[in-house]
Amino acid sequence: MYKSLLSFLFVSFCLITFAQKKNEKVEYRIHRATSPLKIDGIVDEKAWADAQLATDFYQVLPMDTSFAKVRTDVKMTYDDKNLYVVFINYDKLPGPYMVESLKRDFNFGKNDNDLLFIDTFDDQTNGFSFGSNAMGAQWDGLMFNGSSISLTWENKWVSEVKYDDDKWVWECAIPFKTLRYKKGITRWGVNFSRLDLKTTEKSSWAPVPRQFPTASLAYAASLIWDEAPPTATSNISIIPFVLGGINRDQEKGTPTAFRKDFGFDAKVGLTSSMNMDLTVNPDFSQVEVDQQQTNLDRFELLFPEKRQFFLENGDLFSNFGYQTIRPFFSRRIGLNAPIRFGARVSGKLNKDWRIGLMDMQTGKSDAASNAQNFGVIALQRRVFARSNIAVMFVNKQTLDYQSVVYTKNISEFNRNLGIEYNLLSKNNAWTGKMMYLKAFTPNSKMNDGALAGNLLYTNKRWTTGVQIEQVGTNFNAEVGYVPRLNYGKFNPQVGYLFFPKSKHILSHGPSAMLTHYFTKDFSMETENEKFIAYKINFRKTNTLMAWVAHNYVYLLNQFDPTNYAKAYLAKGTEHRWNSFGVDYTSKPQALLTYLVSSRFGGYYANGTRIRLNGEVGYRFQPYVAITMAANYNQLNFKTDAVLPKELVNKEYNFWLVGPRIDVTFTNKLYFTNFLQFNNQNKNVNLNTRLQWRYSPASDLFLVYTDNYYSDTFLVKNRALVLKFTYWWNV
Repeated sequence: MYKSLLSFLFVSFCLITFAQKKNEKVEYRIHRATSPLKIDGIVDEKAWADAQLATDFYQVLPMDTSFAKVRTDVKMTYDDKNLYVVFINYDKLPGPYMVESLKRDFNFGKNDNDLLFIDTFDDQTNGFSFGSNAMGAQWDGLMFNGSSISLTWENKWVSEVKYDDDKWVWECAIPFKTLRYKKGITRWGVNFSRLDLKTTEKSSWAPVPRQFPTASLAYAASLIWDEAPPTATSNISIIPFVLGGINRDQEKGTPTAFRKDFGFDAKVGLTSSMNMDLTVNPDFSQVEVDQQQTNLDRFELLFPEKRQFFLENGDLFSNFGYQTIRPFFSRRIGLNAPIRFGARVSGKLNKDWRIGLMDMQTGKSDAASNAQNFGVIALQRRVFARSNIAVMFVNKQTLDYQSVVYTKNISEFNRNLGIEYNLLSKNNAWTGKMMYLKAFTPNSKMNDGALAGNLLYTNKRWTTGVQIEQVGTNFNAEVGYVPRLNYGKFNPQVGYLFFPKSKHILSHGPSAMLTHYFTKDFSMETENEKFIAYKINFRKTNTLMAWVAHNYVYLLNQFDPTNYAKAYLAKGTEHRWNSFGVDYTSKPQALLTYLVSSRFGGYYANGTRIRLNGEVGYRFQPYVAITMAANYNQLNFKTDAVLPKELVNKEYNFWLVGPRIDVTFTNKLYFTNFLQFNNQNKNVNLNTRLQWRYSPASDLFLVYTDNYYSDTFLVKNRALVLKFTYWWNV
């Protein structure tokens, strides 16, 4: 079966090949500015009067069968240094604009906003996104995989928002130094998108089917330059930092320590499309803390990368493989040891080739662990219209290995070599991937492999697909994220939407997913889940979903179903249960928003589990947003033959509570206070951060962190850091 499915995927990939871009004949012709421009949100310069007008947007949501009912006009121009864009957003309904806050990289669905998407290589795969909400909060990100956007990327650009009686205007200037593009190219991809929450209308200039995001570069229009975009002059940025702080670890009983440190990052534009990033003694104390999760799974949780150094062209490195089969996961670097220095070269060689090279050096963390070096090579070649073939090599090397005191958990080296084919069809309807990985270690028994593939088809009504995976018993990716070994997986899914003639319901329909796990050779089933759901999408964009599921698990290893009590179910035991739940998300237009999610039913060893998730938010727009998130899990165990005595007739209640306050005094001064209470890992975490963006991409941070025991509230550790960064263009 496994080989037959792989053959089916391969044939399907070969049949979906080259075709012309859907909206290629929709053109915006950009001309050099005929007068100087001032970024003030006032469109009164001659250059704007002479620029081409893009209007008559198409509606994407709630339906994609007509022109937009809310008028939006866009113009573009440029000079030797900047690309200029202006959105003129006319009102259809009276009332205040919907704005969550003034914070950068706002939540798209909770703000009236404008977004610009530009495909600087016209490859329908990678690009840049810039935008603003109706109060002037900026949005910027790197685009990858045809429509995905990484908002953790930041760079220097300026914008301004102004209001009239019947419209709001967003004007921006994006330096050519901020962008990456090939010298001499006179055709880019472009699209403009607007979300108006008062009418719940999302629209775009080049039409995009409603089942796809407006960021889909497969549907971008053509941006035609009257001459080649200016070649960026020297493009070198140095970003030094200095910090001071104090910390005390009362858990270990160490005295208060005073900290002072400095380091820097640097960005060097090797070409207009290739960038080199350097870092020396980096510090990430200002990075927002992870949002904790209650873990009742048998495998390690994944937390996203938020450190700026790893982000530009990060998809070259971090998107290789699948979410649970990653040969490279950057958070492994610097996890238990300080990063001393690193270098990264990434970008486009030309329209078809992308390359990424990374080398990171960590220091010695303690007497038992030597310094380590991490090297990554990623190469990607575009094929057909939008698909690509990628190769990745990952190497982790322990330096001076012979001097390591304890070598039981430290290998001399670990290497992974992989190849994958990423499918993106011309109209975005077909997506998929085929991948193979091979590991190499000093222990030849650990040199196993991983093989996987998936194919997904999406149109206005149907979503259907299948994914298969096979990971070896001894596959070893020390710098990656592969939480599960020795399995084969078969995962089909299907969904359908009805579009009724209703004033309140936009669409509704069923979906089903089967997830089957086997041993690596597919000879024995070890786990399955049968999941059926019915979802209703309302015109105000609130949603309601009800679902039922059946689960079966054969434990290949012992497992503590509480991840807390250290009471283990035996290897080889079987467990079956049924469950059901209801999820509801409120409309984002209201000042008070909320979501609820529930799960009731069985659990391991004939136990029961109740899960209740909720989040309530209220905004005093645009300055204050208050959110309370809570997750409650109740586990009940009765007498059962497979239960260890520590779980018999026991009840466990796990709470994860996270109140958060975001205050945006202006779009340059932010205050965040985030508290997390998690009694499963016996921790209470307080993180308070004040950020002042005194200059574009330059910040002053004041960060206070506290950790307590959840049962006694005694202090574990606390720290206070003051950090200053400055972005200096050489």
